[in-house]
Amino acid sequence: MNQLLTGKVAFVTGGSSGIGLAAPRRFVTEGARVVIAAVGSEAGHR
Repeated sequence: MNQLLTGKVAFVTGGSSGIGLAAPRRFVTEGARVVIAAVGSEAGHR
């Protein structure tokens, strides 16, 4: 990847499934540090 987000921080809500799960994965591959928030604790731990 291009590392376009190196040095950036992303905060993602609804991060246990769907787009909320896919987006932080992509952000990490682009170099960002990611904080993920989710209501479902079991899914959130994954």
